[in-house]
Formats: sequence, C-alpha cells, structure tokens
Amino acid sequence: MKTELLKLLSRNARYSVRQLADMIGTDEQTVEKEIKSLEKEGVICGYKAVIDWDSVENPLVSAIIEIKVVPKADLGFEDVAEKISSFSEVESVYLMSGGYDLNVVVKGKTLQDVAQFVARELATIDSVTSTATHFVMRRYKELDVSLYEGEKDDRGNILI
Repeated sequence: MKTELLKLLSRNARYSVRQLADMIGTDEQTVEKEIKSLEKEGVICGYKAVIDWDSVENPLVSAIIEIKVVPKADLGFEDVAEKISSFSEVESVYLMSGGYDLNVVVKGKTLQDVAQFVARELATIDSVTSTATHFVMRRYKELDVSLYEGEKDDRGNILI
C-alpha cells in the first residue's frame, strides 16, 4: 500500500484522503495514518504544485548546471552540495555519476540573471573546478505532469 499511496500522491498531492482510500481499496483512517507516518519518517518531504512557467505573465528562466567538484576529505560532496542548496535560486541539487559531479537546477528572471548567478556564486565556490550551463528552452513534462499542448517546434522551418 505504501508504494501505491506514494505514487498517487506524487501524481496529484491534492487527492483527498477519501479519494486515496477508494483508489487503494482501504479505509480513510488507514490512509491518514500512513500519510502521517510517511511525513514523520521524512519519506514525504513536502507538497508542491507543478507550474508551467512559460504560461505565466513573467516567466522564469531555468537552467541545468553541470558542476565538477573536488570533494573535501571526510565530507565528500556533502559540504559543497549543502552550500549550493542554500541559494534561493537553486531548485534542485543531485549527485551524479559520469562526466560531472553535481547537477543543479537554477531559476532566474532572465538568462543574464542565471548566468551572473553561476559566474558570481557557483563558479567561485572553493571546491568547484568547472561549470557548464544549459538553458531550458521548453518543458514538455515536469514531475509526471505533461506541459506539452501540441504546439509545433518551428526551429526546423528555415527559409533560404
């Protein structure tokens, strides 16, 4: 039941306890108890709305930053990840395998704001050896929610 409940909540955190109980096939008290237990254990860390920032009046710019780091002795990547996480511009921080160490998702008002944040704040952190910034051009799906409404991408329609 736990996994099924978590999947339902991750799809839509606004389901009522009654709706969740019906979908899982149990009673409301069991669902309430399980949710409280999952919150207390830190499995459920919060509830958030998925926003299509492209459809709001003043959309935010998003970027994915690849960061290479020299980990500190006895602290590994935790020290630099914690420092990066403390910035309000930072939405997510992930430890990665492969060609770089940390994947950081950043939001800002403009491309320049994000670029300046990377240059002034992230790139200057003591353990950071390099950054690579990738600006998000369009979101098609966010946290299991489709944001794509069938608009055609016209980048291929070049007239000569």
